[in-house]
Amino acid sequence: MSENFPWYTVVTGPGLLQGDVIYDCPVLVPFGEIPEGIGGNEYVLEGGMLTYDVIVMSQSCDLEQEKLDLVLVCPHWSFKEFTSKNDYLKSSKGKTELKRGNIPGYHLLNKCDLEGWAKEARVVDFRSVYSLPYQFLKQLADKRGPRLRLSPPYREHLSQAFARFFMRVGLPVEVELN
Repeated sequence: MSENFPWYTVVTGPGLLQGDVIYDCPVLVPFGEIPEGIGGNEYVLEGGMLTYDVIVMSQSCDLEQEKLDLVLVCPHWSFKEFTSKNDYLKSSKGKTELKRGNIPGYHLLNKCDLEGWAKEARVVDFRSVYSLPYQFLKQLADKRGPRLRLSPPYREHLSQAFARFFMRVGLPVEVELN
């Protein structure tokens, strides 16, 4: 069955789609505090350039039609690295719940076993969302050469998990059953 529905394909060129995987992607992250007495449009912020392995989360239709200036990306880590930092995810119950998609904020991607592209399973972190300029990301993807792209229906499954995480509604008063 995996031959009929491969998780990944390898693509080249500047065309981005949801599910494109970009390794070592630079992300500017501001830090520090806004100094007292500064208002309006005057800010003095420090920042740092971090690099993450990211996956494109913006919708493919918007990317193809160039209807956006910024592209949403989420970082992802190897399954071993990610689960090693969390006691619950180290447990068999935690791993099972992650695999089933029952841990809001995280999504498990299958390993890649394409020749020359082998990677272990990856965990996408929806709790860390970054936006990068569309033209920058297009150029970066093009200059880097071939890259992995998540295939349908796995790309749509990722998108659905992302939507479920962001559509959660916390109620101020829970339902009472008497």
